[in-house]
Amino acid sequence: MTAHILDGKRLAQQIHEELRLEVAEFIENNGQTPTLAAVLVGQDPASEVYVRNKRSACERVGIESQLHRLPASTTQDELLKLITRLNKAHDEPVHGILVQLPLPKHIDTTRILHAVSPWKDVDGFHPENVGRLVEGAPRFVPCTPLGIQQLLVRNGIETAGREVVVVGRSDTVGKPMALLLMQRGPGADATVTVAHSRTPDLGAITRRADILIVAAGKPGLVTAEMVKPGAAVVDVGIHRTDAGLVGDVDFAGVRSVAGHISPVPGGVGPLTVAMLLSNTLAAARLAD
Repeated sequence: MTAHILDGKRLAQQIHEELRLEVAEFIENNGQTPTLAAVLVGQDPASEVYVRNKRSACERVGIESQLHRLPASTTQDELLKLITRLNKAHDEPVHGILVQLPLPKHIDTTRILHAVSPWKDVDGFHPENVGRLVEGAPRFVPCTPLGIQQLLVRNGIETAGREVVVVGRSDTVGKPMALLLMQRGPGADATVTVAHSRTPDLGAITRRADILIVAAGKPGLVTAEMVKPGAAVVDVGIHRTDAGLVGDVDFAGVRSVAGHISPVPGGVGPLTVAMLLSNTLAAARLAD
């Protein structure tokens, strides 16, 4: 068996085209352009690349993007003042606010993320938006889990009644991914198990999965013998090694066992950006 490749890059391009048409229609009907404000503190090289990619994606679909670049020496109070100003922006509307992580160590990341208005929180990290996801009435869902759901749905991978194992319990991927798959409706209705670094005999858990989503942050963690034959495997990890970029899954080995597998790079990453754009358009519609 050779697994079918879940091509996130191709799918993201398709979603961009759909969004381009939707954004054009929104602008025509509302006389206003959906606008995303990105906040970048310091000069982390990876963050620079991520922000540049997000701004380029905005341009492709017709979303206005702002970049608020601050020095690494910026204080927490100075950053909070900027976020307050963006929250209140009306004359030149800001519909979505993205605070690029990681922030410098002297800044309380949780305090900053919670300061973003829940109506402009297109990353889906504000407690109000997390709570709405828990209760089954989501407003904004974190972009990576939302992108994974699209990857499954648009590739015809059924989730209803299937056993899904999520490896990783982060607030940005693992937890919201499990919550999203437990919702009622398309791309959900799954039976979900969350495993993590303290799970004994991880392979015994992952081998049960019809759908295995790996977001553990450990390169090559999941190997072929840990995967149920024919399972769909989604690799969220990305790591720079001497051999190049790799994920949390041993791609070469698992590909011979799985039915579907996402590559690294070109799998989940492009869909995360596409969902950020989708959330920004949704925020503009809610503000209208």
